[in-house]
This record gives sequence, C-alpha cells and structure tokens, in this order.
Amino acid sequence: MNEEHLRRAIALAAEARAGGNPPFGSLLVGPDGSVLAEERNSCLTDDDITAHPELKLARWAAQKLDPATAAGTTMYTSCEPCGMCAGALARSGIGHVVFALSGSQLNLLKTSGGFTDVPTDGPHLFEEAWIPVKGYYP
Repeated sequence: MNEEHLRRAIALAAEARAGGNPPFGSLLVGPDGSVLAEERNSCLTDDDITAHPELKLARWAAQKLDPATAAGTTMYTSCEPCGMCAGALARSGIGHVVFALSGSQLNLLKTSGGFTDVPTDGPHLFEEAWIPVKGYYP
C-alpha cells in the first residue's frame, strides 16, 4: 500500500466535492509505480449516475491496457467501490484495489443511512434463459 497514492485519491475526492459532485476520487497506478490515470466523481455535473471514478478508470483500463499490464495495476480510491464499480473492476482486468474508507464507514457518515436495495425476483425461465448463454464462456 502506498500512502502517497491513497492521499492523492482523497485529494481527488475533495476536488470532486469542490466541483459540486459527490466526494470520491481514484487513480490507477501502473506496474512500475507511475500514475496512469486519475478520475473524480462527476455524477452531478455530468448528469450521469454511473460517473463514479472507479467505473471510469475500469473502462479506461479495459480500453487502453493490454491484459498483462492491467493485471499489474493498482487502483487507489478514496472509498471502497460500490457494487456497480466492483462489477466493472472485476471485468476490467485491474489487478488490485486499495481504498481509504469502507462502504460501511461511508454509510455511517450518511444521515440517510445509504441506498436501499432494489427488490429482485428470480431466477426464472432457466430452460429458455440458458440457451443464448450456453457455450459462450470457456
């Protein structure tokens, strides 16, 4: 863990908040220790609920880095990635994530207590649903 990189993520979060957005920031560090990219939350100014810095960096890594390089990267982020971002990170090939504030710590700071879960219902129609998926994954 590199405290300098983690402090930079926290500074990016402060910049996001100063710019009118939720206070989250992240940076992606390459295998050689160099900073490859930085992002701030821009959900409000971009009018995009998916504009989390972790998701933006996951997209960037998936588009710009070869798999071996991506696997050697570390993301430093001001807060533990949410479920949406965690899913994108798992698919991006990024090798490691280091965060400052946990999701449960963040929820303690929210007067609302955090987001409520969306009710789900399933699985259903397995015999039909598996047909387009079968054989896709090695």
